[in-house]
Amino acid sequence: MSEPTGESNAIARAGNSPATVDSLATDLRNLGVRPGMTLLVHSSLSSLGWVCGGAVAVIYALQHALGPEGTLVMPTHTCDLSEPSNWSNPPVPKSWWQSIRDSMPVFDRQLTPTRGMGQVPETFRTQNGALRSNHPHMSFSARGPNARLITSDHALESGLGEHSPLSHIYDLEGSILLLGVNHESNTSIHLSEYRADVSGKKRIRTGAPIMIDNCRQWCEFDELDLETADFNRLGEEFATATQLVRSGNVGKAHSLLMPQRALVDFAVTWMEANR
Repeated sequence: MSEPTGESNAIARAGNSPATVDSLATDLRNLGVRPGMTLLVHSSLSSLGWVCGGAVAVIYALQHALGPEGTLVMPTHTCDLSEPSNWSNPPVPKSWWQSIRDSMPVFDRQLTPTRGMGQVPETFRTQNGALRSNHPHMSFSARGPNARLITSDHALESGLGEHSPLSHIYDLEGSILLLGVNHESNTSIHLSEYRADVSGKKRIRTGAPIMIDNCRQWCEFDELDLETADFNRLGEEFATATQLVRSGNVGKAHSLLMPQRALVDFAVTWMEANR
């Protein structure tokens, strides 16, 4: 059997030794991850190079750096449990839409897999002790002392806004780690979109299969129409203006560590001036 091309490339990039739990934990500490942090992580496993133990090793390394008093958080989104008429990547035939609304299984915090989040959060959500917020599109999983607070009371019509895990992380003065990804993956900036006083903000009609009074129902609701096209520019200007972003390599991945509250507040002001 031939080796997967992605893994062959990762081995070639590894150099003299693979990344391990211990080496990744050391890299995270050097970047500034400290025991006791509440840390929201967005990640790309492939960017790390070849990791001995894959996604499990990355999770262990993060938890070693945070210590037992730290709380680890990851996005575990399931945007495929949404209104099919809004799907574009790929779209489905119009003749399917009602069948999808009628038959899509309800969101199950234990069973429903992530979509488009990568191997690390998909693995993390299944770890013993991990809790997951109850949102059919924008759930987050967390493990640690603040996990229950972060994952509770996730408002249906505010997936990435107020009464979401992002707003709870803001209140806890948590931090963000971009592990081999850029600001387009930085969900905390969406919290700023909800908060910014910007003209032309739109809400779109969507839906999801949820349980109401022990019965499956297709529930329709409005979500903010989100945009990421300017997130990288915003993130670069935040780093320059505040000097609060720490950068370095974790494994082979260029990574960024920053305080979430400062970023969200900066982004609100930035959007009000630039959007």
